[in-house]
Amino acid sequence: MEEDFELPTDEMMMNNGDQLDLPDEGPMLKVGEEKEIGNQGLKKKLLKEGEGWDTPDNGDEVEVHYTGTLLDGTQFDSSRDRGTPFKFTLGQGQVIKGWDLGIKTMKKGENALFTIPADLAYGSSGSPPTIPPNATLQFDVELLSWSSIKDICKDGGIFKKILVEGEKWENPKDLDEVLVRYEAQLEDGSVVARSDGVEFTVKDGHFCPALARAVKTMKMGEKVLLTVKPQYGFGEKGKPASGDESAVPPNANIQITLELVAWKTVTEVTDDKKVIKKILKEGDGYDRPNEGAVVKVKLIGKLQDGTVFFKKGQDDSELFEFKTDEEQVIDGLDRAVSTMKKGELALLTIAPEYAFGSSESQQELAVVPPNSTVYYEIELVSFDKEKESWDMNTDEKIEAAGKKKEEGNVLFKAGKYAKASKRYEKAVKYIEYDSSFSEEEKKQAKALKVACNLNNAACKLKLKDYKQAEKLCTKVLELESRNVKALYRRAQAYIQLADLDLAEFDIKKALEIDPDNRDVKLEHKTLKEKMKEYNKKEAKFYGNMFAKMSKLGSLESNKAEAKEAEPMSVDSEA
Repeated sequence: MEEDFELPTDEMMMNNGDQLDLPDEGPMLKVGEEKEIGNQGLKKKLLKEGEGWDTPDNGDEVEVHYTGTLLDGTQFDSSRDRGTPFKFTLGQGQVIKGWDLGIKTMKKGENALFTIPADLAYGSSGSPPTIPPNATLQFDVELLSWSSIKDICKDGGIFKKILVEGEKWENPKDLDEVLVRYEAQLEDGSVVARSDGVEFTVKDGHFCPALARAVKTMKMGEKVLLTVKPQYGFGEKGKPASGDESAVPPNANIQITLELVAWKTVTEVTDDKKVIKKILKEGDGYDRPNEGAVVKVKLIGKLQDGTVFFKKGQDDSELFEFKTDEEQVIDGLDRAVSTMKKGELALLTIAPEYAFGSSESQQELAVVPPNSTVYYEIELVSFDKEKESWDMNTDEKIEAAGKKKEEGNVLFKAGKYAKASKRYEKAVKYIEYDSSFSEEEKKQAKALKVACNLNNAACKLKLKDYKQAEKLCTKVLELESRNVKALYRRAQAYIQLADLDLAEFDIKKALEIDPDNRDVKLEHKTLKEKMKEYNKKEAKFYGNMFAKMSKLGSLESNKAEAKEAEPMSVDSEA
């Protein structure tokens, strides 16, 4: 989905740059070229190209080799001579400002010469004895590497340094179950806790709040070093020793090495959280079964105490096959399989409302008691999707629409209005675009659209979705302006929406077309009663309002008369 983003103006960019102290890199440099960075006199000359496109950011730990000289060539410092690279955290004021601004423009492996004016170096004080006051300095810098360090809570409470990059792009969510390895140390290096593999639900957390916070930012296989402040550790109280874990003193900072080994994705199949799916093995590709698909699965159904009540497709036995959205299995299982990919293995937790409800149910291997939450281990072995409209010719589209209409009629008669509504909607979708149809096919398609939208409007009225009922009837009237059923059902919707004038208009028009229609006459009677009731309420409301206004007016008049009668001495004493 496209979104509208405001592109920054030059002025906005300048303002942001001033606020964030970011240099203006200007055009990309070629080897041997020199350009000014920003507008404070900092210059950069490229000596050797770096790799890729990434550059470090504030908070990252960078490692460099450098040689520093005065403008006359006098060398005052060199990490190269010491044989040890220099490490510091970028943008934290640990080095002169010219370094913080310049090095964040570099790529890995890049070598550049920075000319840094005194204001961005040691200023009027210099750095005796090697750097005189107001000295412009030159640094030959090579960016060897950097480690990304992120303030993941944006409050300085947890800093994350990536030690080993993870795979893919997904991160665990609150409901997911993660498997991690970790080791926690105090600042003096003493180990307070470690685990070679512990599994927990992200929202429930483990050890200290920092683990759950951090793991939600990590990718599969990622390994990080966390620097944790007390508010995300054990706070003012600390933590007493327990089992294999040592005590953590009050207000202690902790360092945690954390690796995300694996996780199981847990999703809510229904909005009311009563059908939960935990993925035990990821499926292949992106395709999933559609409504009406024939699926083949391996399936084990269990009760909470472990009793197996259903088992198919295990130990080379025949796979269990059913058609989705046809009520051949319980609703929770039907909904869940439609979210699965081929080869996916999952554990489903299904509440009674989406399982066998309040009745006892005799299943293949055991009885499911009333109001039972059930558990299924399901593997989607294969599926054949129901043919979509774009894969059909016109004859097939009309035939499919007719079939869905009949299915909807059966469901409507059974009182299953929501499911019937879906069938009517699907029927209309098959024949929605009829520009390539012949004249005869267009007539058939029109008749199907009228019937399905009318029937769907009846479903919506039963479901008390009056706005949708009104829209569906309007669609019918756009095709057939004198359709009495559409006028009648739209009038019913208008009455429920309290649009009584519009309801009256539709009913009168329906009676003009079919004066003897019994249903329309009855609805007209209902409308008259509603209007009478509405007029009574309105009259009572305005009557009460005028009575109150009259009473308030009388009170104000009495107050005014009383005030005029009050002696002046009272006012002066008040």
